[in-house]
Amino acid sequence: MDGFLRVLRLLAMVVWVGGLVFFAFVVAPVSFHVLPSTYLAGTVVAGTLGALNEIGLVCGFALLIAMPWKLTMRGARLALLQLVCVAGMMAATMFVQWSIVPRMERDRIAAGGDIDAATPDNPARLDFERLHPLSEKVEGVALFLGLGVVVVMGLEKPSA
Repeated sequence: MDGFLRVLRLLAMVVWVGGLVFFAFVVAPVSFHVLPSTYLAGTVVAGTLGALNEIGLVCGFALLIAMPWKLTMRGARLALLQLVCVAGMMAATMFVQWSIVPRMERDRIAAGGDIDAATPDNPARLDFERLHPLSEKVEGVALFLGLGVVVVMGLEKPSA
């Protein structure tokens, strides 16, 4: 059973961290480079981010369920560190998905549907432009916490 739970944890981290990396370094930049308008690119990126965040939360719950409970003292410290990092990843993901993204969508609609078509002094555009870097930073925090979990998992001694 311990082997199965370790595989589940590894798979959850591969999916979540891999998804974050793929989104940040492939989906978002390629969408804005290839698609004919920032409106279309933003639509693709927003939809993809929503799916990624849902997948991330499922992975987070899988990680919490699969945490090792029979531990040595060193193992307990590593497990606690993983738990804190996973909780941070989940909190960051929930904050982006349920707080930042809805406000950005509200701003996009208030700006007429296309944020780039709004005048530079439009309050909705200004708020959107304030929230966008915040969402990137919070997702970045989730990514770095996930990398931390991967490192800590690599330090674990496999169960005999």
